[in-house]
Amino acid sequence: MPKGLSPRRLAVAGLLLLVVVLGVLVFAPADDTYIFLPNEAHSVEPLVKVEGRRPRDDPGGIYFVDVLVRKASLLERLFPGLRDGSRLVPAEALNPTGISDDARRQGNLRQMTRSQRIAAAVAFREVDYDVKADPAGALVALVAPGSPASKKLQPTDIIVAVDGAPVRTPGDLRRLLGRREPGDSARLGVRRGTDRLRFSLRTVRDDETGRPVIGVLVEQAADIRLPLDVEIDTGDVGGPSAGLAFTLELLEQLGRDVDRGLDVAVTGEIELDGRVGAVGGIQQKVIGAKRSKVDVFVVPTGDNAAEARRYGDGVRVLAVRTLDEALRGLATIAAEQRQAAP
Repeated sequence: MPKGLSPRRLAVAGLLLLVVVLGVLVFAPADDTYIFLPNEAHSVEPLVKVEGRRPRDDPGGIYFVDVLVRKASLLERLFPGLRDGSRLVPAEALNPTGISDDARRQGNLRQMTRSQRIAAAVAFREVDYDVKADPAGALVALVAPGSPASKKLQPTDIIVAVDGAPVRTPGDLRRLLGRREPGDSARLGVRRGTDRLRFSLRTVRDDETGRPVIGVLVEQAADIRLPLDVEIDTGDVGGPSAGLAFTLELLEQLGRDVDRGLDVAVTGEIELDGRVGAVGGIQQKVIGAKRSKVDVFVVPTGDNAAEARRYGDGVRVLAVRTLDEALRGLATIAAEQRQAAP
């Protein structure tokens, strides 16, 4: 044994090396992989202010659930099941090629802002206010470089038709494109300023959902004028998936008993006609709702509801297609719980 390298010193050196390696694995990010993690449910009430709001002192409340998204550590990438409810997503699936993290975040924040105004318009209409809110198509917010749309569409374009069928909402665009197989072409009607344009675009398979897409992120294009001032502050939380939660909370503040004394977690994009659109991250959201011990989790019908029931493990799931279904469903659940109470 070389002089000075006693067994004790070798053991200490080995331990220090192990600590360094573990530190790298735990703290060093894997640039090619993101991780989706459950987050707790957040009360919507303190985030929303509407002119003339009515004070609330009843039990229950409306909550939205989001997903924590960050780059995975090297350790998390090596051991995907290390965190309960986590999901690893390749960087190229989360951020289309050429779109930076910052651009994605800014796009999500714009989606949140538009979702808030649409939620307010739907809520005011529900309580018979006169609201000017006309859906005008799917507004292109981001175009992925290298995608089928990259050489033809531009941000601020408004998609108004697919193969001659009108597109008034982002949901219309998803439904019409969803009728095709990836690789099929679609004829788009587009409004660019005062010009009306037509493009034929080939669809491609989305890596995450398997659905046919053209490589754009879209928002609701609409002319909205609200009868009362509304402020909604969600900080740096982006995306449209809290739209239905905002609508329900605004109805509460406008005098409707929506939650019926229940703690209600909600996810779902709200459209101007009251339809509820599908969202992502349901596995993480239902786990967050379960951890927050809510009474019911309101989700869009279809794949979202099926996934919520698969991972909810005892969470009561209310699947809805529209705002009206959400209101009726919550009233029914509350009545059932009152009848079952001793």
